[in-house]
Amino acid sequence: MRSLLAAGSEHTSPGGQYSFRVLGPCCRLFDREELPWPCCRLAWRSKEPSWRRVGRRFVADLAARRCPSYAVELLQPGSRPTVTVLTLFSLRLSGPLQEWWYSKQPHSMEPGNVVPPEAGVVDNAEAEAKR
Repeated sequence: MRSLLAAGSEHTSPGGQYSFRVLGPCCRLFDREELPWPCCRLAWRSKEPSWRRVGRRFVADLAARRCPSYAVELLQPGSRPTVTVLTLFSLRLSGPLQEWWYSKQPHSMEPGNVVPPEAGVVDNAEAEAKR
């Protein structure tokens, strides 16, 4: 995958069971507070673990790092639209796009960094033509 899906575009799911409207790209985060007790990320003092976590609470989800994630609105006939995060595991991000999506560089957190520098936006017709 070399470019983003356009915000507002509608697509069908890979299995064709539902369709979704893209609200925008997002980074899927893993909440380290959901880790089971005890785990290696706890600070151990003597024989009892401390509940103080070492490091940041929210980290990029390693399972979804190579795949694009979008905030989407699920469009199901006969029910209200549902807003959720959808990771397209069947698609793989190109190197530069993956660096933009899950970068650890300080400049990636700037407010103006909302689209990748060289990647364009795929509209609905172009995305359907590629399938």
